[in-house]
Amino acid sequence: MFESLSVPGLGSVVAGTALLGFLCGTLGTFAVLRKQSLMGDAISHACLPGLILAFLLFNSKESWALMLGAAISGTIAAMVILGISRFSRVKEDSALAITLSVFFGFGLMLLTWVQRRPDAAQAGLARFLFGQAATLLDRDVWLLAAIAIPCLITVFIFWKHFQLVCFDRSFAQSLGFPVFLIEVLLSLLLVMVIVAGLETVGVVLMSALLVAPAVAARQWTNKLEIMAILAGVFGAFSGIAGAVLSNIGKTSIPTGPVIVLFITLIVFLSILFAPARGIVWLQFKHWRDSKVLQLDSVLSNLLNLAREHSGKQNGHSMAMLKGISSNPSGVPRSVHKLLEMGLVSEVDKGLYIPTSKGAEYLNEKTSHMGAPLK
Repeated sequence: MFESLSVPGLGSVVAGTALLGFLCGTLGTFAVLRKQSLMGDAISHACLPGLILAFLLFNSKESWALMLGAAISGTIAAMVILGISRFSRVKEDSALAITLSVFFGFGLMLLTWVQRRPDAAQAGLARFLFGQAATLLDRDVWLLAAIAIPCLITVFIFWKHFQLVCFDRSFAQSLGFPVFLIEVLLSLLLVMVIVAGLETVGVVLMSALLVAPAVAARQWTNKLEIMAILAGVFGAFSGIAGAVLSNIGKTSIPTGPVIVLFITLIVFLSILFAPARGIVWLQFKHWRDSKVLQLDSVLSNLLNLAREHSGKQNGHSMAMLKGISSNPSGVPRSVHKLLEMGLVSEVDKGLYIPTSKGAEYLNEKTSHMGAPLK
């Protein structure tokens, strides 16, 4: 089914990483908005002991068995975090740190013990630590789809509930919503997403794939619907690009790290160039607004000078305008621009007066601020 691309097996990898990227971007949106970005990191690390215990219990390296153990371990960790943060005085960040260190430490202890067994080489546990997307098969993609589709349907059904809890938890409680149960559901969805992605990007990098698409999408919009879709698109695009780039030529670059690096590049570009929020965009807007402010200031000074002098046709020199301006160096450029716009006219060489069009222009701008010129 997925073998249509030129590189054998690449179709399965591309389909799997794209589906995982979209799922992580969509669900990661809620984690970022709830300020629980580290929840994904804690749960992904907490899945390690479940993976190893599942291998010991089933004595199998089948994905379904290891993912089942990871899901159980991750769910326990998520409930521990929610329980500590909601029913004790321990803050959520401390609960995350405690849970991550305890579960991951226990997992490393089990991993060290398992590696000493004669069948450790057959365990296939290493791919869950750092990811091994290149080994994805059709059956792995179908298993991933079996996890992703119910998760996305659940998000669609409970969209309004999730939205309300993310933005105003107290208001949701006042309306009678079962806030804690909704948070449990969100955490369970997060566990399922993490479990689905462990084989692709691994325990270590899973949190980046959850958080980065949502962070990038947040720079482009203020609407939750658009943010969730955009985060999913960013995640899917990163998955496809990472899968393709890691298989170009004869290089054997791991797919998971390439995906994370690509989504990090998208985050970097979004922080720089996104409209209304990007650093470069804000600097450009500041520069543009300062130019407009300079034009208005010079025009306003000319109108004030014209009102103060008896003859309306008395022109005013560039030196006079510089003397009363807060930015003298920008006056010549502003006057030249005002001449081009027809807001100022030159009555004599080097002498300028505002036109009627200039007075109307400034009157219209100041009237919007509640202070029309007289």
